[in-house]
Amino acid sequence: MRPNRVRQLLASGQPVLNGWLLLPDSLSAELMSHAGFDSLTVDMQHGMIDFQSALSMLTAISTTQTTPLVRVPWLDPGLVMKTLDAGAYGVICPMINSRQQAQQFVAATRYAPTGNRSFGPLRAALYAGDDYALHANDTVLNLAMIETAQALDKIDDILSVEGLDAIYIGPADLSLSMKGKAVHDTMEGDIGDAIRHILARAKAHNVFAGTHTSSTQFALKMLELGFRFVTCCNDTRLIAAGASNAVREMRGGLKQ
Repeated sequence: MRPNRVRQLLASGQPVLNGWLLLPDSLSAELMSHAGFDSLTVDMQHGMIDFQSALSMLTAISTTQTTPLVRVPWLDPGLVMKTLDAGAYGVICPMINSRQQAQQFVAATRYAPTGNRSFGPLRAALYAGDDYALHANDTVLNLAMIETAQALDKIDDILSVEGLDAIYIGPADLSLSMKGKAVHDTMEGDIGDAIRHILARAKAHNVFAGTHTSSTQFALKMLELGFRFVTCCNDTRLIAAGASNAVREMRGGLKQ
């Protein structure tokens, strides 16, 4: 079976650089994957991406060594299983707020006897190899998003779920839940304390910890803090920033 490079990097103590895909387009996914990210996450929650688009994007990413991940819209075991069958090597699930929800999520990512994932890895076997079913439980990653005050309160219950590979902090929703305002790229005040606490508890439970950021500078700070998996940028921001820079340079040149 094709190895999961993200799992290998995490196991060896190396950081994982993750990119984020919001645009429902296979070409943009292929361009991003050729940039050299360790992994790319196809965002079916807040991106404009349906399942058919996600399938095409997973196929495009597989032209490289970049590991394909998917964030599903919600805790829907059927969609988690379908996404894995499509060839995702990891699933990020939002709004995991309790031990029961974490157990349900983990079970959907594992075949029996450790889970209840239904068998039918159509494209997954093409991507991973004919022995996919034999090794999928030890290869595919599950990442539960911690992004509410409720999840913060239940963090040890969630982290103690057997088979949970990693947690992934969503700082915007976490701050929105805690303080009523979504903030990004800050370790100040209560949100900073909450993030440090989640990271410390993940380490105590031997669960990998990842987090979402919106800049390379802050992503590097999070790696220094002890996170193992960081998202530093997404396709829409990169396009917008590149376009703005080009127009600004042209306008400046015309004024000279």
